Amino acid sequence: MHSSVSAILTPSNWPFSLEWLPQPAYMVGGAVRDAILGRTREYWDLDFVIPSDAVKVARAIAKHYQAGFVLLDAERKIARVVFPQATADFAQQEGNSIEIDLHRRDFTINAIAYNPHTQEIIDPLQGCADLQQGLLRMISPANLKDDPLRLMRAYRQAAQLSFKIEPTTQATICALASSITTVAAERVRTEIGYLLASPQGTPWLANAGKDGLLTDLFKNATGESFEKLAAVDTAAAILAPQFGTELQQYVRDTVKTTWLGIAKLACLVHPHPEVAEIELQELTYSRAEIRAVMTALKLFPQLKSSNKSIREQYLLFQEAGNVFPTIVLLAVAQDTLVEAISGDKSLLVYSPLVSRYLNPDDLVAHPTQLVSGKDLMVALKIPASPVVGELLTEIAIAQAEGKVATAEAAIEFARQILEN
Repeated sequence: MHSSVSAILTPSNWPFSLEWLPQPAYMVGGAVRDAILGRTREYWDLDFVIPSDAVKVARAIAKHYQAGFVLLDAERKIARVVFPQATADFAQQEGNSIEIDLHRRDFTINAIAYNPHTQEIIDPLQGCADLQQGLLRMISPANLKDDPLRLMRAYRQAAQLSFKIEPTTQATICALASSITTVAAERVRTEIGYLLASPQGTPWLANAGKDGLLTDLFKNATGESFEKLAAVDTAAAILAPQFGTELQQYVRDTVKTTWLGIAKLACLVHPHPEVAEIELQELTYSRAEIRAVMTALKLFPQLKSSNKSIREQYLLFQEAGNVFPTIVLLAVAQDTLVEAISGDKSLLVYSPLVSRYLNPDDLVAHPTQLVSGKDLMVALKIPASPVVGELLTEIAIAQAEGKVATAEAAIEFARQILEN
């Protein structure tokens, strides 16, 4: 095993030369874990522990290679060097030896070090054995208590690695679950984000809920909420031909929240948009994420009413915007879970609206502006006011209905509205 690990972690794969590291220096964390598992990665996320001068070493490497430098924690002496295809974190060793440092970590699989100078693996807690068995085992309850975010991280790592959480570790997490409230909301949100982003995370998010970790974060989440998460994954697979790309895209101005993640978030919060807004604000979600969840919660019940007029369809698309695929996703998930309608049959109900959305030339879903507000004010000699916006909406609906098709006809249509 050691030779294969050395081959993956060889300094020739690093973005900097080994000579910049003092002796001793140790590589730790995900890169070592993945190397032992035989996994290679395109983007290197390297973590080094150095007995002294960690920040000084990082600064020197960044300067020499003209890479980015970030001081992550001045007190604990942790710095990051950012390369085009890698990041390298340098941390000061805790305690007088690497073994003491490793004993302070969260799980045994993360308490393995590799000395690139000697090609030696240091594994005082039998983390390699747990890696081979696919087990996530705590080092001690005290270590989890020291940083309760580690409780949530257990579920994220189990999902990412397809591991099981060792029973005593899971029991300890349950006992300490309430302490998650002492962690900054944005740190917890990041861990939840990983679990929301992929189908592999769904059962582990449900487990975290069952084990009490989400009780104070999502106060309205129930057993049914977690069943909905799985239904969303099923619906996403059904909708993959139509919306596969859109649902995997990130919401603008967010840190790696996908539209699929927004749909799942909508399952965990209160069904009333205004109450959900407060919940999400407390968890420090961004305005874009909150707005997306609120729009989805508000509009997905409307999707169910059939025989919508062109006006109703137009207004729905205008309010939904790019949240529309997420709204359809929630509707299909709800149908399959609550009403036991097969996903394919459910999709048939929404297919007229879906077809409009997918057609860039459809004037109901994607109207083109025949005239501007300024055009109306000049032609009709009216001042700037909310009336101008109302007229533009009526023109767009008339265009979708096939009543107007030119700028001249649009202005005449607006004139008639004013006269009546």
